[in-house]
Amino acid sequence: MSPVDALLVVGGGPAGHAAALAFRAAGGTGPVRILSADEDPPYNRPPLSKDYLRGETGEDELPLSAEDGGPDTELDPDTDPDITVEVGESVIALDPAARTVDLASGRTLSYRTLVLAVGMEPVTLPVPGGDHPAVHTLRFLAQARALRGSAEDARTAVVVGSGFIGCEAAVSLARRGVSVTMVSPQDTPQEKRLGAEVGRRLAGWLDDEGVRLLGGRSVERIEDGRTVVLTDGSTLTADLVLAAVGVRPVTGFVQDAGVAVQEGRIVVDEHMRTSFPGIWAAGDAVLARNAAAGRHLAVEHWGEALAMGEVAGRQAAGDGTAAWSAVPGFWSEIGDRTLKYAAWGDGFDDVTVVDHAGGEPGAFTAWYARDGVLVGVLAHGADEDYERGGELVGEGAPARD
Repeated sequence: MSPVDALLVVGGGPAGHAAALAFRAAGGTGPVRILSADEDPPYNRPPLSKDYLRGETGEDELPLSAEDGGPDTELDPDTDPDITVEVGESVIALDPAARTVDLASGRTLSYRTLVLAVGMEPVTLPVPGGDHPAVHTLRFLAQARALRGSAEDARTAVVVGSGFIGCEAAVSLARRGVSVTMVSPQDTPQEKRLGAEVGRRLAGWLDDEGVRLLGGRSVERIEDGRTVVLTDGSTLTADLVLAAVGVRPVTGFVQDAGVAVQEGRIVVDEHMRTSFPGIWAAGDAVLARNAAAGRHLAVEHWGEALAMGEVAGRQAAGDGTAAWSAVPGFWSEIGDRTLKYAAWGDGFDDVTVVDHAGGEPGAFTAWYARDGVLVGVLAHGADEDYERGGELVGEGAPARD
């Protein structure tokens, strides 16, 4: 068995990276070990569906650094010999009482404090042929590398799913000269999440980029990884197929260990504490209590993973005051257009969309409310609304007229 790690981080994404940085910044001493099931060293994921897929960014520009969020501390094994980053290492079992984890490689590691930043994995399209090796998914660098390679020779593509990854990737493929068709069970992109009016605007953006949207359609099966058969009997044959239909938490071994898990997510308080002493969790795979919202939220945003990871790392170092209280939010770049979103993310019953004349073409703000209280803001070309809107959501301000 290896010597006891002062901090063991399971997960090499933004939450794990920020946790290790914060642990050091908060005065945490002793060996720090980051375990990542990914075969590539920790990297920035947002570019994968955008400039990396378009061929504008190389892999040498992707590695995570202190500038990518978290405290201003370098996470560098070359300058801090007490930090170890291990890739291609999967945890298969956790013993909270013994404070050990078992790895798929056969090793057992001991820890003093543990941060679970296990993240998500892409969902396979749940239809016959959805698991064909030629059907692409997109979350990890290896998958983006394969998709970019296929796009080099592709003339046509089908993107299944109209979430932000699907929209970003569809536009990136179109900008490579690929003829792209998007299939979505929703009539317009992100309709359930952002409302029909915003969905129509996103559909217009896709059309402007040459992406053909087939809304209100579902996939029945995929044949030979290339032919997509829809439930209405129509077929689409393409050089590549990308299934961007969501993600799921990687929490099987966590639940098996008896750590509190709800709907597949690790339950934590605003300090990122799990149901076991000495174990914190952060990132996409947690159901975390937000101190300002006063309730638990499930968010899958890069920025929130960094924020939660910092709280977890500081807590592991002994800073008992660190807490998650910011309004969650994210940016999405669809071609040259940027959406900025800040919201609690757990539903709304009214949305007001306001157009802005005289500024950036197509600028608008969507204000989301529930029970007469502002719960979200989405802005394009209206940064002041986005910034002020986030503050108003945090304050629980009345809905906008």
